[in-house]
Amino acid sequence: MRPVRARRSTAALGSAVLATALLVTACGSSGGTGSTDSAGGKVTLTVDLFGTFGFKEAGLYDEYMKLHPNITIKQTDTQDEGQYWQALQTKLAGGGGLADIQGLEVGRVASVVQKQSDKFTDLKTLGIGDVNDGLVAWKAAAIKTPDGKVLGAGTDIGPEAICYRTDLFKAAGLPTDRTELAAKWSSWQGYLDLGKQYAAKAEAGNAWTDSAAGMFTAEVGQQKVRYADEAGKPVYDSSDAVKTAWADSTKLVADGLSAKLAQWTPEWNKAFSTGKFATLSCPAWMIGYIKGQAGDTGSGKWDIAAGPGRTGNWGGSYLAVPRTAKHPREAAELIKWLNAKEQQATLFTKQGSFPSSTGAQAAIKDVKDPYFNNAPIGQIFSESANAMPAQVLGTDDGVIGKAFTDALGEVERTNTAPDAAWKHALDNVKKANGN
Repeated sequence: MRPVRARRSTAALGSAVLATALLVTACGSSGGTGSTDSAGGKVTLTVDLFGTFGFKEAGLYDEYMKLHPNITIKQTDTQDEGQYWQALQTKLAGGGGLADIQGLEVGRVASVVQKQSDKFTDLKTLGIGDVNDGLVAWKAAAIKTPDGKVLGAGTDIGPEAICYRTDLFKAAGLPTDRTELAAKWSSWQGYLDLGKQYAAKAEAGNAWTDSAAGMFTAEVGQQKVRYADEAGKPVYDSSDAVKTAWADSTKLVADGLSAKLAQWTPEWNKAFSTGKFATLSCPAWMIGYIKGQAGDTGSGKWDIAAGPGRTGNWGGSYLAVPRTAKHPREAAELIKWLNAKEQQATLFTKQGSFPSSTGAQAAIKDVKDPYFNNAPIGQIFSESANAMPAQVLGTDDGVIGKAFTDALGEVERTNTAPDAAWKHALDNVKKANGN
C-alpha cells in the first residue's frame, strides 16, 4: 500500500538544483490545446488522489492552467490510501461520483488490470497510448491488460534508502558518514546489529527506528517474488521473502529497537521533530514527508545513505481515467503532460517523487539536497532503482501487505507473540477475500 506523503511544499534544493528545475520546467512548457466540451469552452477537470502526489505542491497544476486558460483543475485528497481505495470501490460499483482522473497505488494495479479493466478507459482510445513508452519496463507493463489495453499512466516509483538523524547518531557515538554507514548496514542483519550499538548508548526514549512495519515493508520490497508467484498464485504464507522479513522485523521488536509507532498517525508525525527514532526505511517520496513533518528545524539533522541490499521499491502510482469521466480527452491530455519526463524531473527536485521516466532519471542523477546535508539523492535513489528486479504484482498485494503490517503492530503494541500474530495476518487475508 502506498503511504501517505507530506502535504507541505519542500525546501528548495540549492542553486544547482533550482537551475535544473527551471530548465526542465521550461522544456516541459509546451503542450497541446485541450479540446472543449462544456458550455462557453470552459472545462473543469476533477482529480481524486490519495496522500500527496505533489502536482499541486510543485506548481504543476498552475503551470498547466496558464498553458490552457480554458482548463480549471480541482483536486480532492484522501490521506489514507486504504480509505481512498474503499471509497473508490464503492464508486466504481455504483457508477457515480468518480473524478475525471483517479489515482491508483501500485499494490492495486494487478487487481484493476485483472478484475476491473471494464471500469477504466483504455488510454489508447484517448490518443495517449504511448504515455508509458519512456518508463522503466516493469512500470509500464504492470498497467497493461493481456489484450493490450493501457489503463493508466505511470507516475513515480519508490526506490529505497535509509534516512537517519545525524545528531542522534553523534550523541550515541555512532559514525555519521553515509558511505561508512551504508557499508555497516549492507544487510538487514547489519542494520539490526548497528541498532543494538545505538540502543546501548542512546538516551532513554530514543529508539533505533520507528516501527517494525516500516522495516518489513522495505525488506519485502526488495524481492522479485513476495506475495504472489509469477503464475499469479498467492504464496504469501510460504514465501521466503515474507518469512525472512517477518523474522527480522519481530527480532527488531524483541531487541527493543522499535519506537512502536503506527505509521501515518499523529503520534508518528510528531516523532519526526521530537527525535523519538534515529533511522527510517526511506523510499524516495519519504524525503518530502520528513521535511513536512520535521520542518525547518530538522534541516541538517537528517541525512540519507544507501540501505541494506542497496535496492528495493516501496510505493509508486498511476493516473487513470474512469469510463464515466465527464471530460476524458481533456483528462488524458493533462495526464500525459503531468507524466512527461520534464514534469517528473520537476517533481523530484521539488517533492522527492522519484521518476519512473528513464529520461527524467537521467536528468536528476546529480541532484543533491541541502536539507539532508547535501546528500546525493539523485545518485542514491537512481542506484537503488537500477538494481531493483521487476517485482511480481498480485491482485491482493495491498490487502496482504496491510495484514502483515497490522499484525506486526500487534507484536509491538499489545505484546502478541509473533507466531500468534502471523496466524492473525493469514486469517485477516482470508477474511478480506471472503474466506
